[in-house]
Amino acid sequence: MSHGDAAGADVDALSLDLLAHAVAFVRDPRDRKSCRLANRAFARAEAASRRAARPLRREALSRVLRAFPSLASLDLSACAGLDDASLAAALLPPAGGGGELGVRRVLLARASGVGWRGLEAVVAACPRLEAVDLSHCVAAGDREMAAVAAAAGLRELVMDKCLGVTDVGLAKVAVGCPRLERLSVKWCREISDIGIELLAKKCPELRSVDISYLKVSNESLRSLSTLEKLEDITMVCCLFIDNDGLQFLSAGKSLQSIDVSRCPHVTSRGLASLIDGQRFIQKINAAHSLHEIETCFLSKLSTIGQTLTVLRLDGIEIFASNLQAIGDNCKNLVEIGLSKCNGVTDDGITSLVINCSHLRTIDVTCCHLLTNDALAAIAENCRMVECLRLESCPFITEKGLEQIGTLCSHLKEIDLTDCRIDDEALQHIASCSELQSLKLGLCSSISDKGLVYIGSNCRKLVELDLYRCSAITDEGLAALTHGCKKIRMLNLRYCTQITDAGLKHLSALEELTHLEMRCLVRITGIGITSIAVGCTSLIELDLKRCYSVDDAALWALSRYSQNLRQLTISYCQVTGLGLCHLLGSLRSLQDVKMVHLSWVSIEGFEMALRASCGRLKKLKLLGGLRSVLSPELLQMLQACGCRLRWVDKQLVYKG
Repeated sequence: MSHGDAAGADVDALSLDLLAHAVAFVRDPRDRKSCRLANRAFARAEAASRRAARPLRREALSRVLRAFPSLASLDLSACAGLDDASLAAALLPPAGGGGELGVRRVLLARASGVGWRGLEAVVAACPRLEAVDLSHCVAAGDREMAAVAAAAGLRELVMDKCLGVTDVGLAKVAVGCPRLERLSVKWCREISDIGIELLAKKCPELRSVDISYLKVSNESLRSLSTLEKLEDITMVCCLFIDNDGLQFLSAGKSLQSIDVSRCPHVTSRGLASLIDGQRFIQKINAAHSLHEIETCFLSKLSTIGQTLTVLRLDGIEIFASNLQAIGDNCKNLVEIGLSKCNGVTDDGITSLVINCSHLRTIDVTCCHLLTNDALAAIAENCRMVECLRLESCPFITEKGLEQIGTLCSHLKEIDLTDCRIDDEALQHIASCSELQSLKLGLCSSISDKGLVYIGSNCRKLVELDLYRCSAITDEGLAALTHGCKKIRMLNLRYCTQITDAGLKHLSALEELTHLEMRCLVRITGIGITSIAVGCTSLIELDLKRCYSVDDAALWALSRYSQNLRQLTISYCQVTGLGLCHLLGSLRSLQDVKMVHLSWVSIEGFEMALRASCGRLKKLKLLGGLRSVLSPELLQMLQACGCRLRWVDKQLVYKG
């Protein structure tokens, strides 16, 4: 027996439990696949232990369900072309097998092709169903809610932007799912106080409710105040809610989190009345609602000072004395939001952070008066800070960032967009080896030298924004990709010196999923081919105004970028043939923006859109095409759930 055979026999001798435990430590999907191919025992162990799946194509759904019988979570939000028929067919039990799945959570966000028949099939096949996400299924209405309501054990339902749902549909859910604990009906504009009242009566277990952007009034808050277990309520931009409604909520004693951001009729007095009597509130978001901080609110903060961890006051006028009061009363804050607040000064930030040493997230976006003194105070007092948002703070320089880099070793995210920083500042930031997100948009003084510093030490970097950093060249990308192998999101818009050689360096980023290259006028199909071959995990790609990108790029993407879901190719020099091949080959592609493709004829558009086989969910085209494309084609696209966006510009054809 060979050494390899002996090793395989040793693996086969292990129990499935032990093998499943070993497989659980393998995070990379490619390594998991290698294990499966290397030994059947590993394949059986993964099949028995796999709890979550996210198929990208409807053709694979049946195979996934058969291969992994122990799935608890099924994410179908990226499953291209999914409709009622394919979903029902995939859920059918195999001949002689049981018809029930153990799936408890199903995600169908943006699955616009799924209607009530598909949902009935899901509920019938998954009797243990506890959570359903239908967010952004804009065509979903009351009949779909009736299908979901058959899942009597449902505990969580997300139906954001299900535009067809009315009080009738919500009533179906409330009556059919009495054990519901979490519900989000954000942007369901046809739901009124009547539906919320019935919901509160029929679902006494509710703990979390999101009624953002609804046309509800204080009567809805009166109804929700009767829920004894309510912990979290979100009502962003509820225009008809005011202080009287918050007074109703003050009666509850279990409230932990409240979001009244962008509610123009809510004031400090209303929040003060809400806080009065509460003892467990942990999060308050009043961003862009309050006009000023009143003494009554500041004084009430002391009653929840031990529990409050998150306070967002973005967009108000606030002074140093206010921030000092917040610091004195709320010493356990871990997040403070002061974005676009007038009156924030170095003294105010200093008086806040002296007492709030536990802060992890500090957002002072567009606080234009802050200087390096504020950063010095943060660095000295909040050494565990993980997220700093400093966008458009023009007086911050490398001197302030030097102290951040020296003292804040746990920093994971920093936003320096539109700040006057240079390569020396990046040298200090590079000291933060835990950094995962770095935003440098509009920092025109950044050059390749700065990227060398980042690439040398920030090995955990996942997101990098270099928007309009016009001094960056191919050499900078080489240094970056040499050290930062984990980058998934990269913004290179308007970095106009980058060429195909730079894209060759980027092809080493195997985990790259989002790449923005708008207006990189020097790149061609050669560079895009490098990206397509090397970055096979790519999900989103922006090539708008990359004028030299042609069909060669589309052929490469068609062959290698099978995970691509969102593509912008407006103003590129592609033809109908390349476009047809692209849309016919990429089965995961869901969102395409193709405006001003002047080398594509009317017939080219017609053939390409037919080749997409109804998989597209969003499509952006020139308005001039509306009158020349066949009505039957447009009807087919809309019937498949594709949302068409027409740009009102002149149609030009050069072919």
